[in-house]
Amino acid sequence: MAAAEPTRPRRVRPRPAENAEERERPSARPASAKRPSGAPNASSAIRSAAGQLAQLLGRPPDSVSSLRPTEDGWEAQVEVVELERIPDTTSVMASYKVALDPEGQLVS
Repeated sequence: MAAAEPTRPRRVRPRPAENAEERERPSARPASAKRPSGAPNASSAIRSAAGQLAQLLGRPPDSVSSLRPTEDGWEAQVEVVELERIPDTTSVMASYKVALDPEGQLVS
């Protein structure tokens, strides 16, 4: 009996705007929510959050599980292995909620 192949998610292509009104629609983000030119982008914010948290904890972060912009900068969830054990499934993980200011500096 042959093993069934796993199903692959279907790729959905964005549909083109159907009329001129849709193409000219302003972005959903209000002008007041736009970031200053010196503010970090998402990849810089992730690196900043991980690096600053590593300095605080004295251990490297394992991953950044989420990142979202806020009115005051960025908010990230950073995963860290707190206690390594053998087997790996018994290691102790921690999840830190990190807040960064608009310049990418750790706030909390």
